[in-house]
Amino acid sequence: MPGTENAATDYDVERELLTGEAVALELRATSVVLRMAGGIIDYLVYGIAAALLIWVSLSAAISIGIPEALFAAIVIGCVVLTLVLLPAGVETVTQGKSLGRLALGDRIVRDDGGAVSFRHAFIRAFVGVFEIVLTGGGLAVVIAMLNTRAKRLGDLLAGTYSQYERVGTLSAPVFGVPVELAGWAATADVARLPDALARRIAQFLRQAAGHTAPTRDRIARGLATEAAIYVSPVPGGDPELFLAAVAAVRRGRETTALQLERAQLDDLRPTLAALPHGFPDRG
Repeated sequence: MPGTENAATDYDVERELLTGEAVALELRATSVVLRMAGGIIDYLVYGIAAALLIWVSLSAAISIGIPEALFAAIVIGCVVLTLVLLPAGVETVTQGKSLGRLALGDRIVRDDGGAVSFRHAFIRAFVGVFEIVLTGGGLAVVIAMLNTRAKRLGDLLAGTYSQYERVGTLSAPVFGVPVELAGWAATADVARLPDALARRIAQFLRQAAGHTAPTRDRIARGLATEAAIYVSPVPGGDPELFLAAVAAVRRGRETTALQLERAQLDDLRPTLAALPHGFPDRG
């Protein structure tokens, strides 16, 4: 199968996740603006919780006569509980979610795409006290703007980033015969193409947009080489266009065959449903 020129390789490897099948998937990192909005929601909730806990704790301490020298320790304990342990616990239980991230559609994941553990969440929450609470979020924003995944300092230390998960619902595309191969499709023989290979080609065409350019080109070349054994004649040109044409021709001819079979069954239905000659109708 004649190939095309090598695909461009100037893509951002930091946005690529390599699966066990050596397929590179491109994952979307959450933008700085969305991370800021989610952080405002989260720390507003945590701040209110901290203020309420401090007020309740100090009121209880005064009522039972705890010395004022211990009030600072009580306040520090409340801050650690609500701004470090609480966010870390929420992230661990929800696998990277929080109220702000739930509202905006992102999730904290490891750099390899896996779910975060309590260690990752604790590092992020602990560092967040310094880079978000004490600096009003300024340090976190500056650092997030200096890297491609919008990581703040806590993410850099924990080995995590914010992955944006909210994407629009996509309907499965239906490919027609490419214009370049319209003449070839009129006489092409694709009947010998195995069903398993046809399903793999159809799956690739549906998911092609989610692959990085080098991976997309590599898979297309491999499938085109496999399909060329069962297709006659084999056209030259882009392997992906060849696969789209093969899938379209096969689908069209199978549709036509099913329509003819249905028409034949419709013609035979009166005969098949009729009673044998001379057999009484006892229904």
